[in-house]
Amino acid sequence: MDQPEASSLSLPALSVASQAATTRELLLAAFEDLNQVQMKRFRHKLRDSPLNGRSIPWGRLESADAVDLADLLTQFYGPEPALDVARKTLKRADIRDTAARLKEQRLQRLGPSSSALLSASEYKKKYREHVLWQHAKVKERNARSVKINKRFTKLLIAPERAALEHDSLGPAEEPEPERAWRSDTHTFNRLFCRDEQGQRPLTVVLQGPAGIGKTMAAKKILYDWAAGKLYHGKVDFAFFLPCRELLERPGTCSLADLILDQCPDRSAPVRQMLLESERLLFILDGVDELPPPGPEEAAPCTDPLEAAGGARVLGGLLSKALLPKARLLVTTRTAAPGRLQGRLCSPQCAEVRGFSDKDKKKYFYKFFQDEWRAERVYRFVKENETLFALCFMPFVCWIVCTVLRQQLDLGQDLSSTSKTTTSVYLLFITSILSSAPASDGPRLTGELRKLCRLAREGILGRRTQFPEQHLERLQLRGSQVQVLFLNKKELPGVLQTEFTYHFIDQSFQEFFAALSYLLEEEEPREAPGGVVGELLRGGAELRCHLVLTTRFLFGLLSAERMQDIERHLGCVVSECVKQDVLKWVQDQSQGSRRVGPEGAEETDALHGTEESEESEEEEEFNFLLQLLYCLYETQEAAFVRQALWGFRELALECLRFSRMDMAVLSYCVRCCPAGQALQLDRCALPAVQKKKKSLMKRLQGSLSSSSSSHSTMKKPQASPLHPLCKAMTDQQCGLTSLTLSRCKLPDSVCRDLSEALREAPALTELSLLHNVLSEGGLRVLSEGLAWPGCRLQTLRLQQPGLQEALQYIVRALQHSPALTTLDLSGCQLSGPTVTHLCAVLQHPGCRLQTLCLTSVELSDRSLEELQAVRTAKPGLVITHPALSSHSEPPKGLNTAF
Repeated sequence: MDQPEASSLSLPALSVASQAATTRELLLAAFEDLNQVQMKRFRHKLRDSPLNGRSIPWGRLESADAVDLADLLTQFYGPEPALDVARKTLKRADIRDTAARLKEQRLQRLGPSSSALLSASEYKKKYREHVLWQHAKVKERNARSVKINKRFTKLLIAPERAALEHDSLGPAEEPEPERAWRSDTHTFNRLFCRDEQGQRPLTVVLQGPAGIGKTMAAKKILYDWAAGKLYHGKVDFAFFLPCRELLERPGTCSLADLILDQCPDRSAPVRQMLLESERLLFILDGVDELPPPGPEEAAPCTDPLEAAGGARVLGGLLSKALLPKARLLVTTRTAAPGRLQGRLCSPQCAEVRGFSDKDKKKYFYKFFQDEWRAERVYRFVKENETLFALCFMPFVCWIVCTVLRQQLDLGQDLSSTSKTTTSVYLLFITSILSSAPASDGPRLTGELRKLCRLAREGILGRRTQFPEQHLERLQLRGSQVQVLFLNKKELPGVLQTEFTYHFIDQSFQEFFAALSYLLEEEEPREAPGGVVGELLRGGAELRCHLVLTTRFLFGLLSAERMQDIERHLGCVVSECVKQDVLKWVQDQSQGSRRVGPEGAEETDALHGTEESEESEEEEEFNFLLQLLYCLYETQEAAFVRQALWGFRELALECLRFSRMDMAVLSYCVRCCPAGQALQLDRCALPAVQKKKKSLMKRLQGSLSSSSSSHSTMKKPQASPLHPLCKAMTDQQCGLTSLTLSRCKLPDSVCRDLSEALREAPALTELSLLHNVLSEGGLRVLSEGLAWPGCRLQTLRLQQPGLQEALQYIVRALQHSPALTTLDLSGCQLSGPTVTHLCAVLQHPGCRLQTLCLTSVELSDRSLEELQAVRTAKPGLVITHPALSSHSEPPKGLNTAF
């Protein structure tokens, strides 16, 4: 018979391994006192007295000696239950003196058994009360404690199936932003609901960028569970495990030890908890911190009592090798889910999207509590369109509110503006340091350099907790920057209490690490890439880990930020760092992916298996988007133009764009150099947020429209690609080629593309490949194509099933001022459409020089008409497999149509 899934800890001060060894010693000492008759009677009584309906098979008991019996009991029942079973069986076998000695020795060596304490069902109430008390308040980054119910503001959470619904949209349908749920108790309860196939997920992944509110949402889930609002009747115990702290925990520990650390006392019935693992919820916060599985993790941790390293225990939970029936709620940064897929077992993913515009306002009011101040600050931030957009991230909201509150307290004007995350962080730090007397400036600058060095050492070494020795080495202990930017944590030691320090938020450690490269007093130029080489030239795993640090570095290198550093921090920043970073970006272009004019991909030599090739491509595309984010942080058009000079094409594939992603891409396109190409292949476009009108405004609108016959037409809604199309019309934009492939473009995108065709200064090539275009979309697009100022020279349109809708494109040929190449490969052309096309091709206003009809099925009549056009216009190249060998048209065929 199999062993039970888990056993318990009897004395928490002892490790599980030492407790099992002590149990064997006690049992062996008791059994050695028995004679043969007593031993036989004990074995029979043990067989006839099962525990919870389970007993050791007689075949293993019948010939067992004292040593065998001690091992069997310990392994089968677990250390603590084994002692209880042995003592009770000895009493039933009328060996009471030995039973009494076993009880006495057990109390001396292991303390009281948990059977004398609360059962798991009785302990649930005590544990819930402990969680409510412990998590009622959360510490903000500046160490202020606030009540979680008063500070938590609902976030938008989009389930994984929203992406599937987006894929199933028709050609003219817009993705609905309302598919993202607001993070209330109803949404949290739905995370573990059964899917359409009736399967209930046991692993839920909450993913999102740094600062989006994943940790706060996870803590709110734990708090609401303890309050009885979540998973009622399904989860008896929930545990919050911060992965970063567990990975840096010295020594080894078991999952049972980690559970015990969460409990209010050291007498928790851990064995009983583990026996019903299907009623346990583990919240693993920050699993992106886990390193890739090493050789020591080849055999995953499967025993909750096994003492192992933090990475191995967490890896066992993630892979379901450990407590496979338990529920897991996992949080991770957006850049990391791809690395976790191989470690997770059938996960249900959900994306944390931050605040809606309505919830931004709620956050401001909750933060300030004073309604007058909240309204003043909210109006100021809302007028700054870029800053208001950044506030979809709760952490940015907190920084903005903290800085503006300080300015209000000092009576300062709310005039500071910020366009990027980097500038918001720098504004926060300079505002904090500005409160110090001017005479302390040089000392603070020196301390800040050391703090940045500490941050960089930690980031490169994947360390977030720093012992006191590290601070003493850098002379930071007791310094002003330590008080301002580091939090102190007490750890119970063996001989004395120990203290560790960590930054007020991990993103601040990443910011200070980036700042360290600009505050270097000496530049060690012998290293490849200068001082920043260690940051930028890491492998794929390290590069993913350093995404935010790298982004901050680019943001700090803008001319405006460098001036801020010199003015507020008193540090002169060397231009060498900026040149090193620029050269690194230009070096990346040497391996960039190329796509030929006919859509044929040219790639570098690939090695390894097909799986490795796919992972490399995915990594490359994700890397390119992260690079664009870095360039966006600079907000320096000249730098972006120089950086992108070597990238002939920006190719992004299989991405789900957020609104921020599209804003970043649009900015880089606005600044791109002449001759740049952009390709979006199988990308999901961001949903357009629809503003809901109040009931009063809707009533007013309906009354005004019914009372006035001259009501104005409804303004068309902007499309998901509106920012990109707007960027293409900028006079500094050098984008010459745009390819949209398998992106399912709604009609609103065609409207914005049509507007871009009218004004784009450099766009000469447009490819729309398999995008489920509608007839209405093509009609709107053709209007821009026929515009007198349109500079488009090449149009590629590959879309089966359009047929008669192509007449709008054909009609535009006689008015298009610059179009010389039209590729309709793969389209379906009816006979009347081909006849119309042939007539337009001979129109005096048609400037077409090349017509490609590869893979187009044509009737003999259509082929004859096209051959006649080719004869009448020798300068027109018409490409079709059947035309090269087709005979001359009959003499009776009118070539003038």
